[in-house]
Amino acid sequence: MTETHPSLSIVSTPNAPAAIGPYAQAIKAGDLLFLSGCIPLNPQGQLVGEGDVAAQTAQALANLKAVIEAGGGELGRVVKTTVFLKSMNDFVTVNGIYAEFFGKHTPARSAVEVARLPKDVLVEVEAIVSLK
Repeated sequence: MTETHPSLSIVSTPNAPAAIGPYAQAIKAGDLLFLSGCIPLNPQGQLVGEGDVAAQTAQALANLKAVIEAGGGELGRVVKTTVFLKSMNDFVTVNGIYAEFFGKHTPARSAVEVARLPKDVLVEVEAIVSLK
């Protein structure tokens, strides 16, 4: 059985939903924090905003922030995000909420449409954060 290497630290917080599979909410590797994709579940694991991409985006980003802070980071140190969308038709709505969330900080970003997301959510966001 493979063990997590001592140079890596698993990050977990009760302020975001627990992982729904065999992965960590985030992993610290040196001065970087790698977040798994955050979906719009509340910390108790219940879907927020069924069918409402705006509510789902806000919850996914709130989860992202909670995990970043649990890992010792802050939003202004986010280097790169990837936004996964069920439909690119939701891009304008998601982009507006994302822009408000990050304010003047504009991390590098990719946004892609995918065939399906876990729990059939409409949006998922992952990030890489600099801790120094």
